[in-house]
Amino acid sequence: MSNNKNSEISRRLNLLLFVFASTVIGGCATIPFDQPKESSYAITDTSDTVIARDVSDWTSANGNLSGFYPLLSGMDAFGARLRLIESAERSIDAQYFLMKNDAAGRIFSGALLAAADRGVRVRFLLDDVFTTANDEGLTVLDQHANIEVRLFNPIARSGIAYLNFFGDFKQANRRMHNKSFTVDNKITIVGGRNIADEYFELQEGGEFLDFDVIGIGPVAADVAEVFDTFWNHSRSVPLEVVADNIKPGDVENARSEIAAGFDQSSQSIYATAVNSPVISHLFDGALLLYPAPAEVITDDPEKLVQEISETQQTLVNHLAVVAAEADSEIIVVTPYFVPGKAGVAFWRDIAARGVKVTILTNSLASNNHVAVHSGYAKYRQPMIEAGVALYEMRANAVSNQPERGSNSPGIVTLHSKAVIVDREFLFVGSLNMDPRSIDINSEMGAVIRSPQLASKLADIVMTGLSESTYRVELDENGKLQWRGLIDGTEVIETSEPLASGWRRFNAFMQKIVPESQL
Repeated sequence: MSNNKNSEISRRLNLLLFVFASTVIGGCATIPFDQPKESSYAITDTSDTVIARDVSDWTSANGNLSGFYPLLSGMDAFGARLRLIESAERSIDAQYFLMKNDAAGRIFSGALLAAADRGVRVRFLLDDVFTTANDEGLTVLDQHANIEVRLFNPIARSGIAYLNFFGDFKQANRRMHNKSFTVDNKITIVGGRNIADEYFELQEGGEFLDFDVIGIGPVAADVAEVFDTFWNHSRSVPLEVVADNIKPGDVENARSEIAAGFDQSSQSIYATAVNSPVISHLFDGALLLYPAPAEVITDDPEKLVQEISETQQTLVNHLAVVAAEADSEIIVVTPYFVPGKAGVAFWRDIAARGVKVTILTNSLASNNHVAVHSGYAKYRQPMIEAGVALYEMRANAVSNQPERGSNSPGIVTLHSKAVIVDREFLFVGSLNMDPRSIDINSEMGAVIRSPQLASKLADIVMTGLSESTYRVELDENGKLQWRGLIDGTEVIETSEPLASGWRRFNAFMQKIVPESQL
């Protein structure tokens, strides 16, 4: 009788497992990526716009080179985007990894709507997974006759989102991490910032240190070409295909929310951003741009549908060539650094040639992705032994660099992505030095050959090292230690500085995350 009971229990458990598995597999909705859509391309005939005339005058006086200026302050970066939206006459092409339904997201959306009302064509391409701006708010934009919103590699909305993601994990895990913003095909912004409060100094209790450059001239057309490639790709899906069950009342509520946020901000955040000294001088011609040749480098969107391979790593392969040709110095700024054994060997070979290699990344306390830190931690000692000067951001550092214009307390998280080679070449873009950026996601950026700009940024980084970081070293026993200068006093820590016991435990537990997913 006991055996019969056990057999019955086992049968029922198996039946439940079968039903659950069938529900999971059957409940994973998919996106019709093969659905027809209309291709569109950058508007190149913009010569009669004010921006085009100003850019033409500048490039003619500077040997037809592109012009660049660094956007170090979050508020300046936000102001530049808003002023460009105000100035747009023909087109705005925006491509981002994420946008949030916060003050920055609502102001940005309101500004795009205002531009569309003037007759400007707006194309807005967003990656889907980490975008928290809701479909209702995006539909407000998409319903405008002059705005089209597309989501890259979206997750189906019907059913349970988590099941849809993990049910198609092999493809859903591949994300578009590109970030660019181009107006009238003549002026562009590329760098590390997304559209959310933390990137523009609007979030209380913490700050993201990030970096963009504004570029004018030929570089803008090159960025626009990259945008077109992603916009017309099969994985770029019109919003209405994804958000096909939106209720009219929800859209109206979202429209009111965007309008209210935009109106309320016009006397505060918006006014502060667009009237900052840097932005005012940039648009009245008083700010001196750095003339330079530049090359826009991008992974192909096919990287996200092909098997992971070195042949798909266009951007990082290009940067590896530039770095390998360094004569004296390389400075790498990256939020996430997981070099792997091949990366350690790569940097060891460069340092062995006498090139000074400095790498700045996040500490455990400043990192917003603990799992990535867990993957990085085991490479600290090998990198130091390879001859690399390794620095980590101090989580309680308060940026007092006048160029940044920031002074907010709270947790400081490094989000800048830059590589400076021999103080001659500067890379700025979306690439993190980790397996996710290198293998899994698509990335883009610009390599700018400007000794003046590269030197300026190198000086800013190197000055900031003494003010805002710990240098990670090995003591006489070969153990890690963190050396920093705080209020003029040298401090040496022997364990993860400023990280709580819980955070250290969390980092220990997350060592189980496969390195390939970091």
